Amino acid sequence: MAGLWTSTWIAVLALIIGLAIGTIFGVLRTLKNRPVRFILRIYLEFFRIVPTVVLLYLVYYILPRSLHVNWPATWMSVLAFALWVGAEFSDIVRGAIESVPKNQRESGMALGLSRLQLFRYVLIPQAFKLELPATINLATRVIKTTSLLMIINIMEVINVGQQIIEANNQQYPTGVFWVYGFIFILYFILDYPLSAWAKRLTAKQK
Repeated sequence: MAGLWTSTWIAVLALIIGLAIGTIFGVLRTLKNRPVRFILRIYLEFFRIVPTVVLLYLVYYILPRSLHVNWPATWMSVLAFALWVGAEFSDIVRGAIESVPKNQRESGMALGLSRLQLFRYVLIPQAFKLELPATINLATRVIKTTSLLMIINIMEVINVGQQIIEANNQQYPTGVFWVYGFIFILYFILDYPLSAWAKRLTAKQK
């Protein structure tokens, strides 16, 4: 359970930071500034192309040596996941804002709203409802992907389970089935309610 707690708090903190980054970048990607949109597009494509395993290695092994950043492994993993979430969520926000009916934007401009007010009071509130199912699905992906944290020696639930198996392999040779079966149940308990919630929201929008 301690390993599960480690996986959970890393996922939650990365989501909070990543959603904030993604919101800002998503709004910027809807502007007509081509250089900004190009840079943010490169940022998105980088995190889509690079596998999460490689990203964790880059952040944990290469970044500290290059920039002399000596953070604990847990905080380096939060950084990696937050940057990944920020990239993915920026595309969700962009798509949701662009899906808001044009007459809503035109009505706000007719009322004399500034661009900031238009985003704050008209576009972002309406986009929030559209992006919520995709955001929840992103959260489930982040929770599942925390299983990769074992490669950088973080004592998350998979790593703890592996140590239990190795310590008791002689006495309980079939323990691997029970340990990983229990880990499956833990991840299912975390992810299934979120997945079901996202499906209900998607159904309501149709």
